[in-house]
Amino acid sequence: MKESLSIIGAGNWGTTLAITLSLKGLSVDLHSVFEEHNIQMQEERVNNLFLKGKRFPPSLTITKTLEDALKNDIIIIAIPVKFISSVLKKIKKHKVSLKNKIFVSVSKGIESKSLRRVSQIIKDELNILNIAVLSGPNIANEVINNVPSAAILACKNKKIGHRLQILFTNPTFRVYYHKDIIGVELGGALKNIIALSCGISDGLGFGINTKAALATRGLAEITRLGKALGANPITFWGISGLGDLATTCFSAYSRNRIVGEQIGKGRKLDDIIKDMNMVAEGVETVKAAFKLSRKLNIDMPIMKEVYSVLYKGKSPKKAVEDLMTRPLKTEKIG
Repeated sequence: MKESLSIIGAGNWGTTLAITLSLKGLSVDLHSVFEEHNIQMQEERVNNLFLKGKRFPPSLTITKTLEDALKNDIIIIAIPVKFISSVLKKIKKHKVSLKNKIFVSVSKGIESKSLRRVSQIIKDELNILNIAVLSGPNIANEVINNVPSAAILACKNKKIGHRLQILFTNPTFRVYYHKDIIGVELGGALKNIIALSCGISDGLGFGINTKAALATRGLAEITRLGKALGANPITFWGISGLGDLATTCFSAYSRNRIVGEQIGKGRKLDDIIKDMNMVAEGVETVKAAFKLSRKLNIDMPIMKEVYSVLYKGKSPKKAVEDLMTRPLKTEKIG
């Protein structure tokens, strides 16, 4: 393949994709939104801030300016969701035609103020139509070490979707095509909130029974909200729904689960965030989910309790008690 692409965002996942795509023989430009970070990576040929020990292949270039990162036809956005809008506004200021560019979001979250998914933010800010989403149960540490993994590439344009499917696939990273952008994005975003709840359960010393209950009932909540927002409910039983949910809730490497675990042990959210050099997207996404559930009148008890613990000072033990003593119901999935 002779594809050339840019990745804007040099965090753990953005750098992992940059390295794996470069090793496939593609020409990759990686750009960090921090000038000093670009200089460090260019000089040392390694991302010491987010992915220590993984040397950059020769075909991976560090691009210092945002304008240079826009020269390629395929542009991957790998920025924490709360910063995406401001970066896209900077992109819009550059005199580069975006008409035929393809933007691929690999970020998982919902903007807490506007309640927009990432593809909506890209469309609104840049006024383009060629947008795709890559999501799935992908722990970066495993992908970079060639552990067999699967992902979903969602795009309304089937031709572009299949082009990107081929681009991202390699012998240890299998990519499936999907048309349901809404479902794929929401699955990737909302599962982080359930992972927070599972982490809180771990911090409180509960077992697998509790986590299994949270994960399955959490999936029902995700499905209900997703359906109300226009997603196909079946999507949430696939790789970007159930698959991503299982990985994030049970993996020792999951940032959202780790944050939840620390909260369950009694630490304050602000202190936890200060000690992290990476973003746990569920911390912001739960604000959006809470607002959406109230706006659409969707019953989401687990997400409501996570929000209350994180932002209303509710005791994790009290949150569990309130979940367990709700009125009895017939099980419904979605």
